[in-house]
Amino acid sequence: MSRFIDRVVLHVSAGKGGNGCASVHREKFKPLGGPDGGNGGRGGDVVLEVDSSVHTLLDFHFHPRAKATNGRQGEGGNREGGNGSDLVLKVPDGTVVLGTGGEILADMIGTGTRYVAAQGGRGGLGNAALSSKARKAPGFALLGEEGVERDLVLELKSVADVGLVGFPSAGKSSLVSVLSAAKPKIADYPFTTLQPNLGVVSSGDTTFTVADVPGLIPGASDGRGLGLDFLRHLERCAVLAHVVDCATLEPGRDPVSDVDALEAELAAYKPALTGDAGLGDLADRPRIVILNKADVPDAADLAEMVTPDFEQRGWPVFTISAVSREGLRPLTFALAKMVQEYREAHPPAAPKRQVIRPIAVDETGFSIIADPENPGGFIVRGTRPERWIRQTAFDNDEAVGYLADRLARLGVEDELVKMGAEPGCSVTIGDVSFEWEPQTPAGVDITRTGRGTDARLDQVDRIGAAERKHAHRVRRGLEAADPEDQ
Repeated sequence: MSRFIDRVVLHVSAGKGGNGCASVHREKFKPLGGPDGGNGGRGGDVVLEVDSSVHTLLDFHFHPRAKATNGRQGEGGNREGGNGSDLVLKVPDGTVVLGTGGEILADMIGTGTRYVAAQGGRGGLGNAALSSKARKAPGFALLGEEGVERDLVLELKSVADVGLVGFPSAGKSSLVSVLSAAKPKIADYPFTTLQPNLGVVSSGDTTFTVADVPGLIPGASDGRGLGLDFLRHLERCAVLAHVVDCATLEPGRDPVSDVDALEAELAAYKPALTGDAGLGDLADRPRIVILNKADVPDAADLAEMVTPDFEQRGWPVFTISAVSREGLRPLTFALAKMVQEYREAHPPAAPKRQVIRPIAVDETGFSIIADPENPGGFIVRGTRPERWIRQTAFDNDEAVGYLADRLARLGVEDELVKMGAEPGCSVTIGDVSFEWEPQTPAGVDITRTGRGTDARLDQVDRIGAAERKHAHRVRRGLEAADPEDQ
């Protein structure tokens, strides 16, 4: 049995950018060939795309994680690494992409509409791109950045022309089954329908879709019954049809009170997509009243009595029987006319073009605050410092020296001095903490040493944390003063 899934949580992970390559050109009779390490490739994006052949979110229910491929590492000979392949996920028309906080990220209407759900990481620069007048042959390269990882909520709002609304067992599923080729479950107990059923109806030259929304009850807009889960499927319906059970034997119920109760729920429901597709709120949608079960004698008499009450509201009223198919032909023509009028007033939705509106960000800025968990320590925050930390290979002294130069040029060193940072204090940038050494000259001419090394990192005479820890354990008699004596 097929399942209808209209809400899923999707974990998307974009691809990681490839690392840059640290390489020096080597060729016979050509010494000092210079750096020729290529850049790493970009990580693949995770993209959502509307496909007309997809009608449910069932695939994401069983496979809730999606990951794009990583970019390839750069190579020598100035060869750049290949970009990771984008992962394109097909979603049905009418899918709304929400963040974990409930904010709307994308409203995907129209075949071909695309949304980049997670952006791939940038590839790291190779040493050929890092060479300069002061650093002619870098012995390091930058690391690729991690791709974006995030959780998204996908909601499917059925794109149907006519939405059937009514109390449980009002005959909505039966009406869909006789108007179209759909075969929904039909039984004589409430809440038979647990998922929306869509049927395609043809009337003359007009073809439209009808959605059977699971039975609503008073309080549905507050979460009672099944209404809250399925009221959103009415947000894009052009016409709302009240299916009224004229043969109900429940005390206190009659066609007028049933419609009034449902109208109150429709008015109380606040669509997540205000002004969705230009249709406005549910209270403003065209209405039609369908008085069902006219094959029962008492029901036919009751339908005749309440028809003037609905006509006074300006709503078309049709008395039908889904069992004997009485009155279906006029109803079908009326629905087709209302749908056609809507289509003439609202042209078909074209695929939405992705409009990128960059937010102005001053990447040159940074801030330094005291570390609340480490007395005397500091935390540096900023787009550039945090990115540079992610790009640095800390097992390479030359790469660490290059990082120090970048931070000095940005003004991080001077700001730490102004805030009273002491030598050896803890400084945290991103996920990395290190001991600050103001004596290490940064941003000055570099004494050339071997590739992958930086002479400035060997000029520190202050006792490091490891040595202080060793001396403390020696004083307590836990270790020998000379490690060779142990």
